[in-house]
Amino acid sequence: MLVEKLLLTVFPLFLVVAIGAFYGRWKPTDISTANRMNMDVFVPALVFSVLADKSFDMVAYQDLALASALVVLGSGVVLLPLVKLLGWNLKTFIPPMMFNNTGNMGIPLIVLAFGEAALPAAVMVFIVEMLLHFSIGLYILDHRTKFSAMLKMPVVQATILGFIFSFAGWSLPEAVAIPMDMLGQISIPLMLFTLGVRLLSVDLSDWKMGLTGAVLCPLSGLLMAWLATFIWTFDPQQLAILVVFSVLPPAVLNYMIAEQFNQEPTRVASIVLLGNFTSVLVLPLTLAWVL
Repeated sequence: MLVEKLLLTVFPLFLVVAIGAFYGRWKPTDISTANRMNMDVFVPALVFSVLADKSFDMVAYQDLALASALVVLGSGVVLLPLVKLLGWNLKTFIPPMMFNNTGNMGIPLIVLAFGEAALPAAVMVFIVEMLLHFSIGLYILDHRTKFSAMLKMPVVQATILGFIFSFAGWSLPEAVAIPMDMLGQISIPLMLFTLGVRLLSVDLSDWKMGLTGAVLCPLSGLLMAWLATFIWTFDPQQLAILVVFSVLPPAVLNYMIAEQFNQEPTRVASIVLLGNFTSVLVLPLTLAWVL
């Protein structure tokens, strides 16, 4: 029964990624437009729909949100001494260890493993990771980054608006809520498909750093999740979601941002690629443990 559950959870995820990779190999494609539409329209629609839903109780997820922030920030702090010891550039190695693939892989994995009822929790950890990535993450790469720029992002605006609706107890007219939900439903499969296409563009030229990152990323995250259990109390499902979140591989976005900031993108690419490859083993083992 457990094996069947794992197959039904993990296999669809990696199959969509593999189809994206096959398509990208078959017909080389510029997915920048698709990614931009996803981040500007579909993901904000998903975030707003979940947060503005009457069934979303923000207080119920506040400990999970704080623990997720500890996983992200703590993963970077705990690995700093090792990075200095190895003589690696912390701007290259630390961000991929902190900012994991919550969007492309985390949300669909959590929903497949725990059902649609887990979507609000999945969105909450995604929001935490995303906000920290586009604030602290960008600041690590360039101390001149202005946090005010984050407020211009559609997904951040959708988050703020969703929280306002949640606090106020408002709801959208059904004629608007239905198309909003439809737009949000596009985001998850599109994330997986474009992840497959994007992985074709990275290489293994710095495989030693990549392999080290592939091992340390889930271990450091799991350590922080364990520490979080001494600070906050979680119900069994939220604890399982936190554990899954903590072992997710580095986000492909790390490579895209490193390229934008010219921060050793080939090395970051190796970390991202090997981290996502090894997740084929790490995620099923983690699910077998928490389920």
